[in-house]
Amino acid sequence: MPSENEILDALKGVKYPGYSRDIVSFGIVKDVSVANGAVSIAIHLTSANAEISGQIKSDCEEVIKAVDGVRLAHVQVVQPTEGSPTQPGGPASDQAPQKTPGIARVIAVASGKGGVGKSTVSVNLACALAKRGSSIGLLDCDIYGPSIPLMMGVNGRPSVTEGGEEKLVPLENHGVKLMSMGFLLQDDQPVIWRGPMIMRTIQQFVMQVDWGELDYLLVDLPPGTGDAQLSLCQTVPLDGGVIVTTPQEASLGVVRKGIEMFRKVNVPIIGMIENMSYFIAPGGDRVEIFGYGGGQDEAARQGVPFLGEVPLYTEIRKGGDNGVPVVVGESDSPPAEVFGQIAQQLEEKLAAPAE
Repeated sequence: MPSENEILDALKGVKYPGYSRDIVSFGIVKDVSVANGAVSIAIHLTSANAEISGQIKSDCEEVIKAVDGVRLAHVQVVQPTEGSPTQPGGPASDQAPQKTPGIARVIAVASGKGGVGKSTVSVNLACALAKRGSSIGLLDCDIYGPSIPLMMGVNGRPSVTEGGEEKLVPLENHGVKLMSMGFLLQDDQPVIWRGPMIMRTIQQFVMQVDWGELDYLLVDLPPGTGDAQLSLCQTVPLDGGVIVTTPQEASLGVVRKGIEMFRKVNVPIIGMIENMSYFIAPGGDRVEIFGYGGGQDEAARQGVPFLGEVPLYTEIRKGGDNGVPVVVGESDSPPAEVFGQIAQQLEEKLAAPAE
């Protein structure tokens, strides 16, 4: 007799209509029961669209019946009536994430903790993906401390499209399209905003920017698990999250909160990157300044893939200060090779069918 976990695994093969994510990761599969070869599930939608309901019901019945030992499949789809209040959870309500036309995949880069080099990882990963031939956008969601303009060597203000709906035109460098609050501020002007203004700005950066056709939009999240993170999850369906940490427990303890945040909003975790893993001294000795193996051990504990170790390397810092990421300026260096390997893993994991 099949187990509930086997049924859920099968249902991961059902994509929500119009989205790349499956119905299990969206959190809309409820009340799974299995008894004597009969399977019953309930799907709770936030949309009253009958076409979506019918397709999901049919797809669920098909994959459930294909599970060995299933004799009967009963799928109940629960929907709000037209005009009734919707409940959170799922991609089809007005408050839920809306797919952005032209953007194939949206990946969030998060840490939970500041000072671990998350923005450095974001710019180098974006450049590594661009060098592999993908069309890439990079969105800086750190409203209070935007650093992407400096690290990508871009100064200026975005223009606005003409005719029809007005949208901001992203700036571009190193083959990556860019949008940041830093492009809209005067020099050292601070941003002193409350939560609702942050949420509205992030929504505009996603939906009202002329991104064009992108294979990947990478989103550099600020530290923490607050308004910016929640706003992004509510605005656009994320295809996955990448967690950045350093080896020591002071970083890993906060990273766990970032992982739990993604899980609570049903965002798949692509994997964990350990930054500042080690330093190669002039004599060739490997020096582990912040300890060893913390990121890899934590990834194993959390059951998420470990994507790689990025070493401490002077050219990483110089590249960030000069606006030429190490992947571009020192393409044969050890950290550039690591970022290239991580970019390849990311592409492979997102291209693979849901497990």
